[in-house]
Amino acid sequence: MVNFDLSETQLAYQKKAREFAQKEILPVAWYFDEKDQMPLYILKRAYEEGLTNVGIPKKYGGQGLGMLDTSLMVEEFASCGPGLATSIFDNGLGEEPLILSDNEVAKEKYLPELINNFKLISFATSETGMGSDVAGMRCKATPDGQDYILNGTKYWVTNGGYADYASIFATTNPKERHKGILGMVVDMKWDGVSVEKHIPKMGQRCSNTVAVKFDNVRVPSENILAREGGPGFELGMKTFSHTRPMIGAFAVGAARSAMEFGMQYAMKRKAFGKPIGMFEGIQFKIAEMFQKVETSRLMVWRSAWEADEGRDCTLWASMAKFYTTEAAFEVANDALQILGGYGYTKYFPVEKLLRDIRLLQIYEGTNQIQRLVVIKSLMKGGFTPIMPSLDDLPRLRAEDIEDAARQGMREQIVWRCKVCGHIHNGTEPPEECPVCRMKKGTFKKVWPQQ
Repeated sequence: MVNFDLSETQLAYQKKAREFAQKEILPVAWYFDEKDQMPLYILKRAYEEGLTNVGIPKKYGGQGLGMLDTSLMVEEFASCGPGLATSIFDNGLGEEPLILSDNEVAKEKYLPELINNFKLISFATSETGMGSDVAGMRCKATPDGQDYILNGTKYWVTNGGYADYASIFATTNPKERHKGILGMVVDMKWDGVSVEKHIPKMGQRCSNTVAVKFDNVRVPSENILAREGGPGFELGMKTFSHTRPMIGAFAVGAARSAMEFGMQYAMKRKAFGKPIGMFEGIQFKIAEMFQKVETSRLMVWRSAWEADEGRDCTLWASMAKFYTTEAAFEVANDALQILGGYGYTKYFPVEKLLRDIRLLQIYEGTNQIQRLVVIKSLMKGGFTPIMPSLDDLPRLRAEDIEDAARQGMREQIVWRCKVCGHIHNGTEPPEECPVCRMKKGTFKKVWPQQ
C-alpha cells in the first residue's frame, strides 16, 4: 500500500535542515543577493552540519541517503534562499556522475576526500553555444594514449569559482554527437584550467556561476568516468534523471514560502473595512497556491522514490521538473500580486523569490526539453494504454430502452467503420459506409469481442 508517512530519521533531517536554513540562510540571503556574492561560509557551515554530500554511499564514508531524503532537506534550504540552495546542493550534482560510474579508482580517490574535507565539486555540460542540446557540445577531449587532452570552455558552471573539482562532459568528435561524449573528473588546480568572472544574473545571485576554460589540460585515464561510444552520454543523461527531482524540491520550497508570505499579508492588510484575505478573489488565489505547492511536492516525492527504487526515473523526473517549476512561478507571481505594490519592492521577500524561481524553468534542461523527454518516453512504450483501440470500441443498441435498462442488452453483432467510426448492427457489414462512403472492407467486427 502507498504510505506518505516520513520516517523518524527523515523527519529529523527535515527539522535539522529547516533550523539551519532559518538560522543561517534566511537572515543573510537578501544582503548577498543585493551584492551579487555567494557567501562561501554558508556552504562550509552546511558541510560542518552534515547537510552536504549526503548521497555519497556509506562504502566511501558518506551517509548514503536517498533522493527522497535529500529532497526534504533541499526544500527547506530553498524556502529561505533558492540561490543558496542551488549552491549547497551543487556538490550532489557534481558527485552524481562519480557515484553512478563504474570507475572505482576515481570513487575511492574523490568521494572520501569530499566527505573528510570541505571541498566543492561542480558539474559542467553546458557551453556558450550549447545548452539543452547536450549532444551538441564542442569542448573537445582528444585521446592521447589512455589519457585525454581537454580544450574548450564550459559555461553556467555553478560554484565554479570556488570548486576544487569538476565533473566534466566533453566530446572526442562533435560530428559524432552523443557517441562522441565522455565524462571525467578534473582537478581545478591542474595546469591549463582557468576560471572566468562571476556571471551577473537576474536571480539566484547568491549562487556563484562562471565559465571555466580548459587549455591543453591532461586528464589521466583513471579520471575518466565513462568513455565515448555511448557510455559517456548515457552517464550524463542518467545524472540529470537523478538530480532533476531536486529542481522540483527547489521549486516547492520557494513556492511554499511565497504562499505563506502571501497568506500572512492577506490576513493583515485591510481594505474596505476588512482583511483582504476575507475576499473571495484572494481566497481563491490562496487555495490554488496551496494546491500547486502540495501537488508539486507529491510529484517530487514520486520522482525521487523512482530513483531510490533503482527504476528508470526519467519520465517522472522530467514531469516533476516542468510542472513544479512552472507552478512555483505562478505561486510566487500570485503572492506578489496579493502584496500589491509592497510585493514589488525589495523591502519584502517575494520579489526575490520570484526572480530566483524563474531560473528553475531553464537550468538542467529547459522545460521545453522536459516535454520532449516525456513525449519520447510515451511514444517509445513508456505508456501502456488501458482503453481499447478506437477501432475496437463497441456501441450496443436496443429496440426497447426500458426493457434493456431492466434486463440488459440483447445479443447482437456490431461492426465499426475504421475511418469515420459509424456503427452498423447486423450479421454482415454494409457494402458501403453510409457516412464516409468507404467500401465494405473498412468495417471491423467489434462485438461480440473475440
